[in-house]
Amino acid sequence: MNKKKSLAYYESIEGWLFISPTLVGAIIFLLIPFLVSIYLSFTEYSLIELPRFIGFQNFQRLIRDISFWKSLLSTCYFAFTGIPVGLALSLALAVVMNRPIRGITFFRTAYFIPVVTSWVAVGLIWRWLYNPEYGLINWILSLFGLKGPDWLVSKTWAMPAIIIVNIWKNLGFNTMIFLAGLQGIPEDLYEASKLDGANQWQQFHYITLPMISPTTLFLTITSVIGSFQVFDAIYNMTRGGPEESTMVIVYYLWENAFGFLRMGYAAAMAWILFLIVFTLTLIQWRLSSKWVFLP
Repeated sequence: MNKKKSLAYYESIEGWLFISPTLVGAIIFLLIPFLVSIYLSFTEYSLIELPRFIGFQNFQRLIRDISFWKSLLSTCYFAFTGIPVGLALSLALAVVMNRPIRGITFFRTAYFIPVVTSWVAVGLIWRWLYNPEYGLINWILSLFGLKGPDWLVSKTWAMPAIIIVNIWKNLGFNTMIFLAGLQGIPEDLYEASKLDGANQWQQFHYITLPMISPTTLFLTITSVIGSFQVFDAIYNMTRGGPEESTMVIVYYLWENAFGFLRMGYAAAMAWILFLIVFTLTLIQWRLSSKWVFLP
């Protein structure tokens, strides 16, 4: 028995040693920043002076901050406009790519390239495409006798322009996830439905959509989280302009933290953002029982 206990003890030590690099990394890069951010949200801190505890003043100030509410509304506009369109396009593209078409592997690879492309390069290319005078998009519109908008310098068109770029960049990832879900549907279901006289639309509505509903739930949740954390697109293309029309909450947070050195205020904003995203995720998870099919 002593040998068994000794062997079990050494095996447990070996196990802890194997996971220690990950555990130490999680403590240093996740747990400690997590605790520090909670503390900073209750302080006034500018990186120059030591943090000064001020209680709930940062949160009270957020309630009165008009720019914060504008950034939150812009974020909601970005998320709830872009997500449905992006997911619908991704699903349509996945359905097409799921067919036995010659050279489809090349197209799958081509559509995934934007996903791995740096936002710096994407922003540079699309800023040229959106140029109101020399851009390719307005030139194409002019061929049809249409005058293109000012895109990134227009308060009306700046956010739709960002949404279009974001959809284009994430289209490949969402399409591949949908494609994996489509390829997991048993062919027997489609063959049985054909024998019952179902057409392609009925197959899509009653077989495809229910069977990929877990995939749709996953992409919806991750898309909402990603949309409320959008920063790279705004930073590389508009910097929150024109006139704060594309000022999303994470860019406003970054501006307060590193532009105005209001670290405590930015930390409070980050926790409000966390609560919003957590609440939206919880709502989606609770509602999923009504429309997600689990075989």
